[in-house]
Amino acid sequence: MGLYNKYVLPKVLNCTCGSKPINYQRKKVVPLAKGLVLDVGIGSGLNIPFYDMTKIDKVIGLDPSVELNGLAIDIAEENNVDVDFMLCGAEDIPLPDNHVDTVLITYTMCTIPEVMEANKEMLRVLKPEGRLIFCEHGLAPDPKVAKWQSRINPIWGKIAGGCRLNRNIPELITSSGFEIENMEQMYLPSTPSFAGYNYWGSARKF
Repeated sequence: MGLYNKYVLPKVLNCTCGSKPINYQRKKVVPLAKGLVLDVGIGSGLNIPFYDMTKIDKVIGLDPSVELNGLAIDIAEENNVDVDFMLCGAEDIPLPDNHVDTVLITYTMCTIPEVMEANKEMLRVLKPEGRLIFCEHGLAPDPKVAKWQSRINPIWGKIAGGCRLNRNIPELITSSGFEIENMEQMYLPSTPSFAGYNYWGSARKF
């Protein structure tokens, strides 16, 4: 899987995570970010074109993938967005406590190995008055779909960079110390139901 993860997977992720339905979701949430922003799992930079730069002081982009980081650098330059890139995982964020105004996370909680640790780190670096802006796919409410998610999950994870189909996104957010302010959810159109149930909204420190 080494060559696949290095050369094939980044292109697959860039394509699938940049699909029309997913980009439509990005347009809903990314412009809400303001101030000093930590983009967790910035990946290939698919959020970058959707920032409202009139609200942004600085973007810090965090991701462990060297290959995806290269793509993100190009997109940042094309869009004239100043991004400080950090090549590391979210389980140990190298930033001080109460440091950022916004934590933005899109289609990333599904993949982080120790997601609860990562969410607690996001809570730590977020200012008391700051906001977590999230948009994630996860556990479907329909038992039949959820059953298929569980069945497909082991194979899906191997071909999709460790992505888990059935993580309970609201529970992961609240269990790590956030209070959800608002949240919407639905199946994305033109997307397989097992991978297309979306949660998006904002949360603050509890």
